[in-house]
Amino acid sequence: MASLMVIFSLLAVPIAMLNELTQLAVIQFLNNADYLKVFPNDQLQALAYLFLRLHSQGLLIAQIFWGLWLFPMGYLVFKSGFLPRILGILLMIGCFGYVIESFATFLGYNVSIIFFTSWGELLLLLWLLIKGVNVEQWEKRALESA
Repeated sequence: MASLMVIFSLLAVPIAMLNELTQLAVIQFLNNADYLKVFPNDQLQALAYLFLRLHSQGLLIAQIFWGLWLFPMGYLVFKSGFLPRILGILLMIGCFGYVIESFATFLGYNVSIIFFTSWGELLLLLWLLIKGVNVEQWEKRALESA
C-alpha cells in the first residue's frame, strides 16, 4: 500500500508541472512578441483562452491522482495504530471526493464535494502538529519487526 501511495503521488507531480506550461503559453500569446504579429489579436486571444481552459482541465486530471493517493494513505493510517483510525477513514473518504468531483466535472456536472470530503487531510496535519504519533505503539511495532 505504501508503494501504491508513492506511485499515485508521484504521478500527480509531472501532470501538474506539465499543466503549468499552459499558463506559460498564455503569457507567450499575449506578450506582443514580433513573431506573433502574423496572427490577428482575436486569434491570439482565442488561443490564450483555449490554453486557460486547458489548464483547468489539466488540474482535473492531476486532481484524480491527488485523490487516489489518499486511499492507500488512509488505509495505512487506519492499520498503523500510531494515529486515530478515524483519520484513516476520513482520508479514504477524501479519496472518493477528489475522484468523484474530477469525473463529474469531466462529464459536465458542477459538483463541489471536496470541501466536505477533504477534512481528513486537514485533521491529519493538525493531529501531527499538535498531538503527534502514539510513541508507545510506534516502539511496539519497531520491536515486532526487529
